[in-house]
Amino acid sequence: MQYDSDDSKESLEGSASDLQAYAVLLRALNGEFNRIAHAFAQAHDLHATDVHALAAILDASATDGEPMTPSRLRERLNLTSGAVTACLDRLERAGHISRSRDSADRRVVHLHYNPPARALARRYFSPLARSTEAAMAHFGPEQLTTIAEFLRLLNRELAKER
Repeated sequence: MQYDSDDSKESLEGSASDLQAYAVLLRALNGEFNRIAHAFAQAHDLHATDVHALAAILDASATDGEPMTPSRLRERLNLTSGAVTACLDRLERAGHISRSRDSADRRVVHLHYNPPARALARRYFSPLARSTEAAMAHFGPEQLTTIAEFLRLLNRELAKER
């Protein structure tokens, strides 16, 4: 299926390599994600940083193949050790996460997104999932593969800038 949204298509029409057009679209997407994340934070008495931490903990096993640790979270969010500890303490008190010691090296702490909190987030963010599915429906499998590869490469390049 071909992409047929007039709004986004017009901004990139005739300029598939126009960096400015991509920057505008990426900023708009980031703004929408931030709006939704801030609303979730407010609805659940969390700091914006807490929501970013939850996302990093949730995504860690998918992106890194292993559970998140406080030190990796500190690097990912560019926070001080004290700020990460405060964030994790808030999330643990609220029941969103739990911490466990690595069985091979007891000095290593793994962070886990608790199943009830995951279910809460899944319900809250279901409109985002539906919107993503609706947008994806406009593309064929090959196009989706290309889009996913673009996003992976963009994330990899951005991570180099840390």
